[in-house]
Amino acid sequence: MFRMTPPLLDIRIDSAAFHEGAHATYARLRAEAPISRARLPGGREAWLLARHGDVAALLRDPRFTKNPTTIVPPPRQPWLPPPFRPLLQNMLGLDDPDHARLRRLVQQAFTPRAVAAMRPVVATLCDDLLDRALARPAFDLVADFALPLPAIVIADMLGVPAKDYGRFTRWSRILLSAPRSRLGALVALPSIWRFIGYIRDLLRARRLAPRDDLVSALIRAQEGGAGLSEDELLAMVILLLTGGHETTANLIGNAMLALLREPARLAWLRDTPMVMEAAVEELLRHSGPVETTTDRYARVPLELAGAAIPQGALVLGLIASANRDESVFDKPNELLLDRQPNRHLSFGLGGHFCVGAALARLEGEVALTALLRRTPGLALAQPDARPAWRAGLVLRGLERLQVIVVDAAG
Repeated sequence: MFRMTPPLLDIRIDSAAFHEGAHATYARLRAEAPISRARLPGGREAWLLARHGDVAALLRDPRFTKNPTTIVPPPRQPWLPPPFRPLLQNMLGLDDPDHARLRRLVQQAFTPRAVAAMRPVVATLCDDLLDRALARPAFDLVADFALPLPAIVIADMLGVPAKDYGRFTRWSRILLSAPRSRLGALVALPSIWRFIGYIRDLLRARRLAPRDDLVSALIRAQEGGAGLSEDELLAMVILLLTGGHETTANLIGNAMLALLREPARLAWLRDTPMVMEAAVEELLRHSGPVETTTDRYARVPLELAGAAIPQGALVLGLIASANRDESVFDKPNELLLDRQPNRHLSFGLGGHFCVGAALARLEGEVALTALLRRTPGLALAQPDARPAWRAGLVLRGLERLQVIVVDAAG
């Protein structure tokens, strides 16, 4: 049946409170309102898709654009102070050919073969972090392990000093969680200004003294006529630093929360390490690091999921909902660690498929293997407490995860 006006939901899909009860809401939406609308911070309205098929179609649909400025007239966007505006020149917010051009500059660093060569480095870093964490009877699994692991790895790839990872992870979290409103932008401005200044200083240093790192390679590409503007270079480095650790940190934290809530499954995985690759895919589906797709805008008036969507409308696919769609996954709410096949959408589909997917998978696999091997007595410090979800629209992750070690094995 063709509907002109899907329901406007009274929810804040970017809030920590929503993340806590999201899956119950998503089940109702899949059954009763597979397309709906919601207000975002700053007053914008987003159209939401809840079913797997519709989200998958959105990710590949050429009728949508990532860049709203290509629509005439362009839809209203959140106000951004001038220092933020160079960050819009990143490949997540662009369509081909600009998106493809930027992607080609970095994808060789993230091929499965290139990433596989990093396994020993990641494994050593896991053990170093756990050596420090397990020196205490309790620790924060997010702050002490899940967050620094991918942050240090991507910093090393880019050539950012490891000692600075704490600063850029703090800045990136402010950037990602800042409400999309004038007030939110103003509150975040000092931190983002420092982040941008830090990256500009890094770029100047690498121009003067190039190294064998990804930042130097991107500068060489710029100077070699590949078409990277100064703003694109800045935006690319910040995107890689931010996206290169936030999603993996969320994957590790969310995965361990899910496993610690189901001790029998955790014990089975510890005793059956050969299924870790499949287990990571299932954890990406069941407790993935992403809540929604990034922004997509209707180029023209169109019909989708039985509704008429106006030109310029912002449409978001609810990835966390699609990953538990009953029509695609058997027993979707159960954590089946050897599930095959597994058609989750946590890395997207199509041309914007996550360029760092191979690295995220490897880091998740190595991190969970190390945790299960080193911490047979790991448990939630407060099993009945509500998880400390972070606020934010696109990502789904924990602010902290306090754990205790009953019988740590070194």
